[in-house]
Amino acid sequence: MKKIVPVISKKQLTSFIDFPHDLYKDDPNYVPELFIAQKDLLTKHPFHKHNSLQAFLAYDGDKIVGRIAAILNNSHNDFNRVNDGFWGFFDCINDQETANLLFNAAAQWLKDKGVDQKFIGPVNFSTNEACGLLIEGFDSPPFLMMTYNSPYYIQLIEKAGFLKQIDLIAWHWDGEGYDDRSVRLLEALKERLKRNNIVIRSVNLKNFKEEAAKLREVYNSAWDKNSGFVPLTDEEFDYLAKDLKLILDTDFALVAEQEGKIVGFGLALPNFNEVLQKVKRGRLLPTGIFKILLNRKKVQSIRIYALGIIDGYRKMGIEACLYGTIIREYKRKGFKHAEAGWTLENNTLINEAIIAIKGDPYKKYRIYEKLI
Repeated sequence: MKKIVPVISKKQLTSFIDFPHDLYKDDPNYVPELFIAQKDLLTKHPFHKHNSLQAFLAYDGDKIVGRIAAILNNSHNDFNRVNDGFWGFFDCINDQETANLLFNAAAQWLKDKGVDQKFIGPVNFSTNEACGLLIEGFDSPPFLMMTYNSPYYIQLIEKAGFLKQIDLIAWHWDGEGYDDRSVRLLEALKERLKRNNIVIRSVNLKNFKEEAAKLREVYNSAWDKNSGFVPLTDEEFDYLAKDLKLILDTDFALVAEQEGKIVGFGLALPNFNEVLQKVKRGRLLPTGIFKILLNRKKVQSIRIYALGIIDGYRKMGIEACLYGTIIREYKRKGFKHAEAGWTLENNTLINEAIIAIKGDPYKKYRIYEKLI
């Protein structure tokens, strides 16, 4: 007999984090999340100071067969003037009954919290973190901080009554299969920006705290019109920045600055999923940390994680300069693959810019919704 159990103990939390490792043990494209990072995300992240989350496990007898988290994102509701609830961290065997029980448990928890509009997911916790269900592009592992799931999840979710809210696109370049026009024009574009006192430079790690504060303002203003966006609090952005600093390559961490004011930034990250794929069950000990240290220099791909320009500075050539610099460094360092994304399917400006440099829309993710 199947049952749903709320996660309340440390042992249950460990089981919640570990369940995907067992579910995907025979999937060559699965990349385990680091256990310590997932535990911190679910318990210590600043998100929990002003929002709520309840994790659930599905059992069939004594065996765990699914998991889900119900998420009350007060920041999202306040910013967008709605009363929605979210679900995330969803993993399940290929069984509709189990999936329905998980969704019903999460929905009921949210109803008890007063949610009465939409039930949206998957998001872990918002679109600022990992989100979207993979619906196209199952033939390769996910890049860093991107989601992954089996194809049968689509049917489980849609048969539970969820409909498409919006699709997210990930773009790919293989080897030197990109348009290098922005690289060839890079110096001319930089000179043009200089006439407006705008310079492109690397993030200063020695002054990282002050840099992060300025970047937070750009991040929250550059994305504020995107579907589902929620501004990050100071603590949330600092938490993200602290994690990213551990893997930053300053040649790929760029800011556009006008007389001391940061007006845009571009960030690409080494795709450490190539290394994490070798870390069994996401455990750093006893050998995982050595695998990371030994293999970090062997990473062959990058993910263009974010590129944002504040209103009033778009279409000046800043985007082309940021892309051109990233492409130039990608080539100089000998990387073999690159991914950009995700981008919203309706973000015509950025999608056309990516198509212009021969980006291939090779993966698609979907966020679903239904009335709660």
